[in-house]
Amino acid sequence: MGTFRNRKPYAQPGFPAPISSVGARVLLWDGEQAAAYLAGEPVPELPTMDGPDVLLDRQEAAAEVQVTPRTWDGYKTDPRLAEHVVDVHGVEHWPRSAVRAFRDGRPGKESATGRPKGRANAVPRDELRARVAALLDAAPAVTIAEVREALGIAPATAQRVLAQLRAERIRALMATSSALSFDQAADRLGYPAAVRRAARDAVATAGTGTGR
Repeated sequence: MGTFRNRKPYAQPGFPAPISSVGARVLLWDGEQAAAYLAGEPVPELPTMDGPDVLLDRQEAAAEVQVTPRTWDGYKTDPRLAEHVVDVHGVEHWPRSAVRAFRDGRPGKESATGRPKGRANAVPRDELRARVAALLDAAPAVTIAEVREALGIAPATAQRVLAQLRAERIRALMATSSALSFDQAADRLGYPAAVRRAARDAVATAGTGTGR
C-alpha cells in the first residue's frame, strides 16, 4: 500500500476513471479495468448501470431520492435501508431497488411544514435519539430542517432532541476537559453559535448549569 500511495498509478494518463460518484469520500475502481490497464491490455467497458440490482453509493442514493447526501446519512439508518446495505471495500452501497422502495414509501411532503394533527412521528420513539445522533455524528452543524427532512419528524421534536444531544456532548467534553468553557467545548465539537442557545438551555434544564 505504501508503494501504491507513492506511485499513484491511478493518477497516470489513461488509467481508468473511478467508478465512485463525484464527491465520494473514498474512491473505488473497477478491478477488471485496473488489471487490464496495468497489464497493458485493452480496458473493458463497464457494464450498464440501469438495473434494479445496481449498487448505489451515498451520493447516488441521495440523488435517487432527491435529497442531499447529508440528509441521506439520516435516511440510511432506517431499517428499510439498513437491512440492504452492502459494504464494498469499506464504502456503503445500497441496491437501487431498495433505495427506490424507500423513496416511494417515505413520509410525504406534508412533513415539510410540520406534523399534521394526530399524525405520529415517522420514527419510532425508541429509535429517535439514535437516528438524530447519527445525523449529528455525520454533520455537527446539522439543522432542524435537515433533521426534519431526513426523519419525517415535527420541527419541535427535531429541535428538542438536537438540543438535548448537543447539551449532553458538551457536558461530557467539559467533564473530561475541565479547562474548557461551554462555548469552547461547543467550538471543539463543531456546533455553530446559532444552535448553542438551545443546547445551553437544555444544560440548564438538566440542572447542571451552563458552564463558565
